Amino acid sequence: MNSKIKTYILLFAASLFIAACGNSGHEEEGHEHENGEASEHHEHGEGHEEEVHFSEQQFQSLNMKVDTLPFRNISSYVEANGQLEVPPQNEAAVTAIIGANVTSIKVIEGDKVSKGQVLAYLSHPDLIKLQTDYSNSWNQLQYLEKEYQRQKKLYEEKVGSGKEYQKIQSDYQSMKGNVKGYEAQLKMMGLGLEKIKQGEIYEQIPVPSPISGHIRLVEVKTGQYVQPQTEMFEIVNINHIHADLMVFEKDIHKVKEGQKVRFSIESLPDKELEATIYAVGKSFEQDPKAIHLHAEIENKEGLLIPGMYVRGRIMTENIQSYALPEAAVVREGEKYFIFTAKKENDNGETEWAFEPVEVIAGAKDEGWIEIKLLKPLPEKAKVAWNNAYYLLAEMKKGEAEHEH
Repeated sequence: MNSKIKTYILLFAASLFIAACGNSGHEEEGHEHENGEASEHHEHGEGHEEEVHFSEQQFQSLNMKVDTLPFRNISSYVEANGQLEVPPQNEAAVTAIIGANVTSIKVIEGDKVSKGQVLAYLSHPDLIKLQTDYSNSWNQLQYLEKEYQRQKKLYEEKVGSGKEYQKIQSDYQSMKGNVKGYEAQLKMMGLGLEKIKQGEIYEQIPVPSPISGHIRLVEVKTGQYVQPQTEMFEIVNINHIHADLMVFEKDIHKVKEGQKVRFSIESLPDKELEATIYAVGKSFEQDPKAIHLHAEIENKEGLLIPGMYVRGRIMTENIQSYALPEAAVVREGEKYFIFTAKKENDNGETEWAFEPVEVIAGAKDEGWIEIKLLKPLPEKAKVAWNNAYYLLAEMKKGEAEHEH
């Protein structure tokens, strides 16, 4: 074989070798590309895996509660705020009957008092003068009455002078009026008229309570001079204390007499009180535009004082609906989710799988929230009753790990 033929054979063999290597490289590249696509698809699928898996130990340590979705009575409500009040006839401002000095005070703020109980005593020279004037006038009236009867008899028998009779009649009627005026004042002061008629003089007068209740305010001190219009004490009877609530214009059509109200006050933060609406206002408050309604408290508890701030809910209607504890519902953006729960067995080990389900959240009532399903759950499906926020966080954490 000549040298030229050998050269052609070697070149042909070399070209075959290079072609074979090239095809092998393309096949491997193609294989890698296919594997890459499969891997990417797998990662994509895992990145959207919306399940959270717990071992039995994790399940127990989190105190997870799992059960079927219950059907429950849920009350829809209107929010209303206000304060505690008492009817006007259950409050009293005690003032002095006469200008005088406070000689003693018998009560302090917070004391329980009965109607007619003495709250303080007053004294003043004018008080002494009033009693002596009454005593003198009453005694003079006795004389004038006898003289009037004598002159009347003489006049009727045509013996006495008509002028004398008219004068004594005028004096008698005038003194009778004075005595009645003195008696009215002394009765208002709680003084015994019969004793004064006998010459006994009261050196001080009592200041009685006009109603039964509790002393809310003491506004005087011993020795102070008080005018007749000076307010000395404030008394309030809380037996008929009620909730005075305000309802805004948009909710007025929902409220009516007889509806139940659940409310709380600052002094009893962990206690919910109940009341029943007995009156709904018929005129608007202008700022804000709302109406007043009054509710009688049914389970009075603790120290309820007029003026205490009230946060309340008026129960407007009851509905039967699916519901879960609020801890079983989580919000993400504008959507609400609950989690279905499934118990699995993986190689002999118990595992729990939780999957989010979008729902519509409705009314809330005593820690429960109404659940409206967008699509039915499988029959006898179980859901998580708590830890929804934790389950969502774990799901998001799992998605983030897959993305990386």
